[in-house]
Amino acid sequence: MKHRHGRRPAWGKIIAAAVVIAALAAAWRYTPLSEYITGERVNAWARTIRGATWAPVLVILAYTPAAFVMFPRPVLTLLTVIAFGPWLGFAYGMTGIIGAALATYYVGHLLPEKTVQRLAGDKLDDVIKALRRHGLMAMLAVRIVPVAPFAVEGLIAGAVPLKLWDYILGTFLGMLPGVLATTVFGSQIAAALEDPSTINWWIVGAVIVAMIALTWFVRRWFARQDS
Repeated sequence: MKHRHGRRPAWGKIIAAAVVIAALAAAWRYTPLSEYITGERVNAWARTIRGATWAPVLVILAYTPAAFVMFPRPVLTLLTVIAFGPWLGFAYGMTGIIGAALATYYVGHLLPEKTVQRLAGDKLDDVIKALRRHGLMAMLAVRIVPVAPFAVEGLIAGAVPLKLWDYILGTFLGMLPGVLATTVFGSQIAAALEDPSTINWWIVGAVIVAMIALTWFVRRWFARQDS
């Protein structure tokens, strides 16, 4: 298996997320934006969302169409964390991700494998081979370090077909670090809305380092499959 997907520096996205937090904190503190996006207004918006009985269901269901149109999941999770807080935000986000994963898996299971291969392209042949050979571990790896859009990975897993339990467990464990990181970033953004000086940069830095280390470990695992 050729290590083609190693060319994509997934850790760059992690660093970019931290830069976004810093930029937002500076904007909210030093630009006219601070007059419009205030902690009071955001808290009022969050209370409105939390008070709606339909809001959790809507948020969870939103992950499925978002996956198919390739809307960035971290953005949706960030908004969820800001609206519902870190604990509920994490729970709703992960539930929505698993729901979207199941939807893409079953669509891929219904489609002919050749059709999915054409949609995925030749560059993802290695992913198909890895899923067939390593099952759960391969699914875990591609979710931690994405080599294709979320929906495409689900379609491929359904078409292979990967065992459903391996797919769900691999998706849950593989997405867990990213969702946790997004939850931390979301809670820090919420803190920045209240007072930018309350951002805990040690926590943000620790999350970034942990995600880079995890990415490195997964890439090493893929590299060992080449030997």
